[in-house]
Amino acid sequence: MIMSPAEPIPETADTADRSRRQRRERLVLLALLGAVAAGLVGLAAGTGWRETLARIGALSGWQLLVLLALSLANYLLRGLRWHVLARRLGLGTTLGQNLRHFLGGFAMSVTPGRVGELVRMRWIRRETGWDFARTAPLALVDRASDLAAMAVLLGIGLAFSLRGIAGALPVALLALATAVVATRPRLLELCADTGFRLAGRRWPRVFARIRAAARALACFSGPGMLGLAALIGAAGWFAEAWAFHLLLGWMGADTGLASATAIFVFATLAGGLTGAPGGLGGAEAAMIALLALEGVPLETAVAATAVIRASTLWFAIAIGLALFPLAERRSRQVRDALEGN
Repeated sequence: MIMSPAEPIPETADTADRSRRQRRERLVLLALLGAVAAGLVGLAAGTGWRETLARIGALSGWQLLVLLALSLANYLLRGLRWHVLARRLGLGTTLGQNLRHFLGGFAMSVTPGRVGELVRMRWIRRETGWDFARTAPLALVDRASDLAAMAVLLGIGLAFSLRGIAGALPVALLALATAVVATRPRLLELCADTGFRLAGRRWPRVFARIRAAARALACFSGPGMLGLAALIGAAGWFAEAWAFHLLLGWMGADTGLASATAIFVFATLAGGLTGAPGGLGGAEAAMIALLALEGVPLETAVAATAVIRASTLWFAIAIGLALFPLAERRSRQVRDALEGN
């Protein structure tokens, strides 16, 4: 049947399901953003708008620039790690390409489960021809390196802080254990086999992909490579923890570098464990609660949390949004050039 130009193209079932899923994810994200905003506004109102706004308004322009610079240092260091891992995998991409992929992926940081960051894999496929199964280990090791780095920073922060954080040690151990399993091919393959049996031998393709990714991890399994990746990640995350320490000092609530590091890292990990996009809600609640336990006035805790989240998570998203169109356009150009040859 030939349809006239004015006749709408029928929507397939897959397209309709995808559209409904995307709408549902947007609603979930908007609800989370609204809940976080309402919570912060409610806390600020409960402690007094003037006090909270006064804490934020007292920050000077150069202080805000220092916070953003330290966050940028974190992103660039982790982008460098992404480049090192990509080269070790054998991708052959340049530093400029890898930084564009890594930073551009931040635009999707607040997608549910952060699955939107897999857009990096799409850009790599367009520019190199490598499919997801071959590049999945890169994303896996990158995330595992972050977990290992943050577990180490949390452990150090707890060791040197005057007060312990209840539940912090189990979280640190869980993060470190997850990183170890995710970067050990045999352990990951064993987990896939066990999961397949526990699931009643359902979803064979999913577990087959996990096994394939586990075998592809062999090139990263050397202690030198994983140690370097964790070290770069620790340096990057410490830059943001230091920014949090400076911010608390500028607001007259200096808790010490060790405590500030432990609070920042624990809140970030706790937010991630909630499964919420970007740790929204969980990270803010944990940070405010831990600062209050340290004796920081609530109005200062709310102000510090709002500022540090704006200068870390939302600054990263802003960078990603700025680079996303460039990364998308450039990946298409490279793909078209390769197909033309």
